[in-house]
Amino acid sequence: MKNRYLMALPLAATLMVPAMAQQNSSSTNTQQPAATSTQNAPATPDQASSSDTSARQPLQPQLKQGFWGHLNPFARKKYLERQLSPIRNRVNELDELTANNSKMLKDVDARATEGIRQASAKADQADQHAVDAGNRAQQANQTATQAGTRLQTVSTVVGNIDQYKPATQAEIHFKPGQTVLSAKAKEALDEMAQNLKDQKGYIVEVQGFSSGRGSAAISSSHAMADSVVRYLVLNHEIPVYRIFEVGMGNAPVQSADGSKAAKLRGGKVNVTLMKNGIDQLATAQPNGEAQPQSQQQQQMSQSPQ
Repeated sequence: MKNRYLMALPLAATLMVPAMAQQNSSSTNTQQPAATSTQNAPATPDQASSSDTSARQPLQPQLKQGFWGHLNPFARKKYLERQLSPIRNRVNELDELTANNSKMLKDVDARATEGIRQASAKADQADQHAVDAGNRAQQANQTATQAGTRLQTVSTVVGNIDQYKPATQAEIHFKPGQTVLSAKAKEALDEMAQNLKDQKGYIVEVQGFSSGRGSAAISSSHAMADSVVRYLVLNHEIPVYRIFEVGMGNAPVQSADGSKAAKLRGGKVNVTLMKNGIDQLATAQPNGEAQPQSQQQQQMSQSPQ
């Protein structure tokens, strides 16, 4: 009987040691939640500013160890849950911070991309405006050059408005006592007057010469000149105010080289086409003539802004 008691005493002592270690660990864990609840209490205004910083402090290891060291082999599920809860909370907090940082990075990237796109669009628009401005400046320069050239032409023509120069000459010969135009004379007048219908700035000088003497020669020269004028007016519709006729009678006629001509036999009419250069205004228009101002304004209003 005594031997049984002696064997039971070491066994009881062995079972009491884990129980005491479990009790010490339970008391330690009980103090830890109390401290945690104290930390979770509403913070004062002085502590509110440092709450985020203290929440992100590294976890402090438990320096107090039980009989079994860091982990009691006989620890219960609640004990393990209390040990793992701070670690789980810190991991969740880190996940949340990582998600927030990723979201912020995506927002910054999206804003940067949109800003770059808008800046590129504005740069393209500015380039388009610059190209349009360059084209308009070039067109304005071209228009100014054309206007200067035309102004110079107009000034030259206006300065020489009364300075008529011979352009074409023709001699119409008549037999003695004849005042009717021959077929050859009509051909010469047709060749001279074929392009005068729509022209401007010209006159036709008609001078009649006749052999003989005195008033008879003057009357004959007038009759021959009248035949030429009548043909030009009726057949080529040349206005009468552009024709200047004079009967020279038997006045001496100089040849084209300036020498004195031979004595006439019958009669002659000199027809000279004189021009003052005003027709150059119609032909001086450049091919790229400037557009009217209304059309330019319409194009400017239709260009991209």
